[in-house]
Amino acid sequence: MKCFGFKNSNIYVFGKGIEKTSLCIENGKIKKIGNNIKDNAFIELDEKYIVLPGFVDKHTHGANSADFMNPSKEKIKLILSAISKEGTTSCLATTMTQSIDNINLSLQTIASYIEEKPLGVEILGVHLEGPFISPKHAGAQPIKYIIPCDIKTFEELNKEARNHIKQVTLAVEEDGLELVKYLKAKGIVVSLGHTDCTYEEAIEAVNEGATSISHMFNAMRGLHHRNAGTVGAGLLSDELKCELICDLIHVSKPVVQLLYENKGKDGICLITDAMEAKWMPDGDYQLGGQKVIVKNGVARLEDGTLAGSTLKMNEAIHNFMQATGVSLLDAVDLATINPARCLHIEDKKGSIEVGKDADFVIVDKDLNVYMTICRGEIVYSKL
Repeated sequence: MKCFGFKNSNIYVFGKGIEKTSLCIENGKIKKIGNNIKDNAFIELDEKYIVLPGFVDKHTHGANSADFMNPSKEKIKLILSAISKEGTTSCLATTMTQSIDNINLSLQTIASYIEEKPLGVEILGVHLEGPFISPKHAGAQPIKYIIPCDIKTFEELNKEARNHIKQVTLAVEEDGLELVKYLKAKGIVVSLGHTDCTYEEAIEAVNEGATSISHMFNAMRGLHHRNAGTVGAGLLSDELKCELICDLIHVSKPVVQLLYENKGKDGICLITDAMEAKWMPDGDYQLGGQKVIVKNGVARLEDGTLAGSTLKMNEAIHNFMQATGVSLLDAVDLATINPARCLHIEDKKGSIEVGKDADFVIVDKDLNVYMTICRGEIVYSKL
């Protein structure tokens, strides 16, 4: 169902904060914001609701018993339908380390789905997480399929993805510097992750174009007093925007505080890194062909390794507020304008401004989601 706009409602207008105002939507875009808009077809929200920009999740593997690594178009729809309920309006479909043939099958299906331009939560492109990672920090990625960084292999993968790969997580120390340069030249986000790179190697990657760190603190060389490691580079380099899985399981509250104290609100992107068990009950699931046991909402391989999350994006924002004491709007920016900027799509996504896509989530002060709107279409509502 189409939404034509809001009138006399609490709206987070970028650069101004929450204002009691009105907003007009036309052809899936924000046409006008202001109190002089009057239309009986517009939605007038109760005082307890706030209109926020839709959340942008640039690192998610699945939900609703479906995974982007084993997708059909029907399974992709299951994932997107589920994440709309947490306020996510756009995402990167994230793959993982597997055989090249299996990755290619995933890329082909995702690319076909993107090019059909369906209504609903928008897949912005692919986040290729692996296979160019370090076996020393594989995490829940199958070690037997890990390979060194290679431009030719990437080109073949991107051909199967029909050039829809927008972000690559890689270990630069695995012959990765030339690939970093190549990706930078192509406008593809380079994210350091699943890596054993030293501080010096990380900074060299930054100098050649790396701009992101995948799930900061997790699956990377940590901070040591004689080598600051990947973590130290993330904390000290303004060029590196740090993804954060803020379920308070992958990263503790004090470490979330440490990250915020070093990076500020502009240097962090909240992600879910969610797998197929999100929006599902505890039980046995799969991740990249591996058995995952979900107990009390925590996903682990049989050996106890954390295997993605079941985190919802609205919960991530709430957890970040609780851990750091920041305001609602500052925390929301970490899930909206920050990832949009990191992906270079801030001209279309990430904030409520005239000319941008009409992507919204309606929440209460506790971040409970009541409605999600993607490009002017209501895709979820319990109002």
